[in-house]
Amino acid sequence: MIVISQLKDETYRLSKSVDVYDADGKSVGKVQLPRFFETPVRHDLIRRAVVALQSHLFQPQGRDPMAGKRTTAKSIGVGHGMARVPRVKGERFARSNLAAFAPMTVKGRLTFPPVPTKHVAKKINRKELKLAMLSAVAATSSKALIKARGHRVPDDREYPLVVSDDLERITKNSDAERVLRNLGVWEDVERASTKKNRAGKGSVRGRPSRHGVSALVVVEKKQGAEKAFRNFAGVKVVDVASMSVYDLAPGTYAGRLTIWTQSALKGLDGRFGGRSS
Repeated sequence: MIVISQLKDETYRLSKSVDVYDADGKSVGKVQLPRFFETPVRHDLIRRAVVALQSHLFQPQGRDPMAGKRTTAKSIGVGHGMARVPRVKGERFARSNLAAFAPMTVKGRLTFPPVPTKHVAKKINRKELKLAMLSAVAATSSKALIKARGHRVPDDREYPLVVSDDLERITKNSDAERVLRNLGVWEDVERASTKKNRAGKGSVRGRPSRHGVSALVVVEKKQGAEKAFRNFAGVKVVDVASMSVYDLAPGTYAGRLTIWTQSALKGLDGRFGGRSS
């Protein structure tokens, strides 16, 4: 497998046009790629942008200020031949004279509890975020980076994968599966559908499981395709207006297997204010 670190400083230049495939996986013409696909792949910016977006999803955590402190425990001082930790008052109760309140005691307070006022969201400059986005877009055209992520893709296809706009109007799960099979990416969907636990092994009871990441389908406007592809593990449908760098580089690793529609490619010019080269 190709190591992504070995491809860090490579620049990917594309031909001006790539094949357009229909639902049967056959080439029906050529399309000119926007100049954004010639952007040098900056893995450092992509990682920074993804981490910043992930930090915005963190929910602030806090603790009750009185947690572990609702007790009558009080230290009796020195000269008694015992530790000077706070102890519960009383003589006849079960917890009488037991240590409490202190951090190392049972049901005691935390030493440094998390506070909801802590700032956990990371910031990134607007221009850096845009450059990271364009770098992630350009990485979808590199077969080497796509394979480095672990995707199983055919070698007889041109990347990025561009399909006709008929894909956006697919509403049935069976039709979506047929398109993925004809494009030659169904093997990658099956790879992503295998459940794994944190150790990378098969599903184990009582252990958190996860699925792999497969193809990303980018459309100009959601017209039902999101319902047709949502049952496939690892497959996600996004419109070009709301597409983020996290969608193109999940886990901070660029080169996700991406399927573009013709209208989505034109939408890149409208979103980033560019023009085709």
